[in-house]
Formats: sequence, structure tokens, C-alpha cells
Amino acid sequence: MITASTFHIGKTQRTLLATLCCVFLLSTPLAAQVGEPRSDFAIGGNAGWTLNTMNFSPTIKQNYHQAPTFGFTARYISEKYFSSICGVQIEVNFAQLGWKELIEDGSENQYSHHLNYVQLPMLMQMGWGRERRGLKFVFEAGPQIGYCFSTGETRGGGAWDISHRPNNVVYQYDHDIDRRFDYGIAVGLGLELSTAVGHFLLEGRYYYGLADTYDSSKQGYFARSANQTIIAKINYLFDLHRTKNEHIK
Repeated sequence: MITASTFHIGKTQRTLLATLCCVFLLSTPLAAQVGEPRSDFAIGGNAGWTLNTMNFSPTIKQNYHQAPTFGFTARYISEKYFSSICGVQIEVNFAQLGWKELIEDGSENQYSHHLNYVQLPMLMQMGWGRERRGLKFVFEAGPQIGYCFSTGETRGGGAWDISHRPNNVVYQYDHDIDRRFDYGIAVGLGLELSTAVGHFLLEGRYYYGLADTYDSSKQGYFARSANQTIIAKINYLFDLHRTKNEHIK
């Protein structure tokens, strides 16, 4: 059953959402102004590596949960406004997130929880540099949604003993997540090399999750349980359509 608590967001999340809305509202008039029009459409693939932790309250000590990510990328460049090359980039990605606990209770126990997501980042992209041949610096930001289609646990380190866990936080063991839908904000920086055979974009990205994976209502155990991800990836894109202009460099 969907309740009001399902869509509860805190002050921090409201601030971030408001900031994101302002970014897109400010970018709209820029797109309407007279720049140098572009109509460049490219598609391709991406692959990389994720370092994920969960923002838990009560706190759980963690190391980074590390796993690969890969998917499909599409990009449309709409204009060059002064020196800024403006466009949008949309991806459909698979990513394994989750957390790996740092257990310091004297036991040798090891625990990781895996969350397998399909993710859809929708990013405003701005670049400065060469469009056709050479390097370009890229900034991107925008919302991201995701759906967790499967989960799993990995345990190890001898006999399982949870009697001395820090703060007695043991609810996460044997409890699947309550909420499969994820949403948040992604921000990234990168370098793009454009060549005769396509575009190679090396980037680092940070994702701040706004949705809690466990029930965060008064009846739930965790007040906060959201993904926070550092991503390193490479995109390869090839042009399906390019603006015909001999002066574009």
C-alpha cells in the first residue's frame, strides 16, 4: 500500500531538489537565446566502476561496495552559446550498488548487501573546447531514477555472531529492502576526445540518492538509508547526425 510516508523527503532532500529545479529553469532561457545552432545526435555505450555506500541512520560503518556498471548512451547537442557547447545526455545503465560493512567487533565476520539496479540518468551537459577533432572539458548534472530488480547478501568469516555489533544495529541482516524505486541527483566532470571514428568521454560522477531503501516512517527502523555513489566510466559515442558547418572545429 502506498502511504504518505512513501514520498516523505527531508529538509536536505528538498533543498537539493530545489537547487536542481533552479539549474534547469536557468538553463531554459539560455536555450531560447540566439546561439550557434547545432543538431548533433550520437549514440553508443558506456562502462565503468562504482564505489557505493549507504547513508544509514543509525550509522553502519562501511567500506566501499565496488562493482561494474555498463549501459547505453544517447546524446543530443543543441547549440553553442558563446564558448559553451550545450546539450543533453540520457543513459540506460545496469549498476550493482549496496554496502560492504566494516565489522570491528573482534570477530572475522564479513558482510555485503548487493542491490542490482536499472538506472536512467537524464543530464544537462555543457562542454568547452573542440567539437570535431580534439579535447573538450565536460560538465553534466541532472536527475537520475532507478529500479532495484534484485538483491542479495554475501556473508563470510567463520561463525556468524551478531551479539557485539556497534550500536546493536543488526536489522539489515535477513531483511530485504522495502523500496525498490530510487531517485536522486547526479553531477559529473570529464574529458572528451573527438576523433574521426567517434567520441571518447572519460568521466567521474557522483550520485546522491534522495530515496530511502528501507522504510523511513515512524514504524521503520532506519530514519535514512540512501545510496551515495562515486562512478568512474568511459563512454564511446558515434555520430548518427552532425551539423553541416565547415567552420565548426
